[in-house]
Amino acid sequence: MNHHLIAPTPPMGWNSWDCYGAAVTEKEIRANADYMSMHLKDFGWDYVVVDIQWYEPGAVSSQYRSFVPLEMDAYSRLMPAVNRFPSAADGQGFKPLADYVHGLGLKFGIHIMRGIPRQAAHAATPIKGTSTTARDIAHPNSICPWNTDMYGVDASKEGAQAYYDSLFELYAEWGVDFVKVDDIAASRLYDTHLPEIAMIRASIDRCGRPMTLSLSPGPAPLAHADFLEANANMWRMTDDFWDLWEPLLDMFDRCEQWQGRTGPGHWPDCDMLPLGHIGIRSVDGGGADRWTRFTRDEQVTMMTLWTLFRSPLFFGGELNDNDDWTLSLLTNRDVLAMHRDGTDARLVSREGDRIVWTSNGPGGGRYVALFNVGDAPLRVGVSLEALGWNDGAAAAAFDMWASSALEPVSKRLELEVASHGARLVRLS
Repeated sequence: MNHHLIAPTPPMGWNSWDCYGAAVTEKEIRANADYMSMHLKDFGWDYVVVDIQWYEPGAVSSQYRSFVPLEMDAYSRLMPAVNRFPSAADGQGFKPLADYVHGLGLKFGIHIMRGIPRQAAHAATPIKGTSTTARDIAHPNSICPWNTDMYGVDASKEGAQAYYDSLFELYAEWGVDFVKVDDIAASRLYDTHLPEIAMIRASIDRCGRPMTLSLSPGPAPLAHADFLEANANMWRMTDDFWDLWEPLLDMFDRCEQWQGRTGPGHWPDCDMLPLGHIGIRSVDGGGADRWTRFTRDEQVTMMTLWTLFRSPLFFGGELNDNDDWTLSLLTNRDVLAMHRDGTDARLVSREGDRIVWTSNGPGGGRYVALFNVGDAPLRVGVSLEALGWNDGAAAAAFDMWASSALEPVSKRLELEVASHGARLVRLS
């Protein structure tokens, strides 16, 4: 099938990285899936994603341990560490956990690293369905600068495609719905790994199960936009995003660069939402066990930009610790309808600390986001003419975060916006 049919709207879910780093356990995955099923599924949240190092028995935080033994099957394929994922015993892999997630009406995802395990290459272990070995297809000069688990796969070698085919055959047997492939969209050592992306695309298409393909980390080069759109469902516009103002401010530039590239099945990705209780076993982003360092106004700014731009939404905190405020950010039906159905998100103006974005709503309506990136409250405004609102009549206005009507707008929408804050208005 055309992979753009797999994610017709921006994917929404939970990922274990921001709270548990490389060390999440099956018990924690199940608990977050339970919460999503109970509190978020009705709002469109449905992916539960196990992030990096699920095949490493000794993982303890987000800090990678170099050159440690990894769980692997006879065909050079990494397998879940049974001490962390007990249901994976007896070679069952992630199938029992995926079955549990599916039983809740949700979708199951995993993170993988580009390439083939170094330990497989060193031991020359077999590739399923071929006479080649891991050593034959490994590209020892194609390494990840921050993780020692893998060598790249040399696409020119016989058996290279067969290896990726065998991986995704296994993932299809497990019932995987989403694969986040890392060290592939951008690289500190090399350009984007286009040949491996193409092999992965072919393998997903052959495996017999639709899977959403997400590429990390960023910033993915804009020069590869057509290729990324033709091969993936999501690709990161940024390196790992954390709960600090500077990277949030920077995201306005990234969204401006990528505007016009979002659409059914292909979503430039602002990265995860570091909200709620994060850093439980993660020391990335300059923090430890904490609640998000974003102020409430900054949280609204992030949610407003991500949803209007139509980035995928992946929550990073421990869901079971959510307070009412955090849950309210994830369950605003007006905001989520804009995220699902808005079109043509675009920057209208950026003058000093005032930024205005808009997108088209149903029935000729408009969504308007007014941002204040300065350090003091400001009035931020935009004329109806600048929004392309040309029917001459006053527009009814609705404050989407406050869920309340505003005064009708005849020529210009102008509101007070808090420092580092946002106002989100639906005009109709």
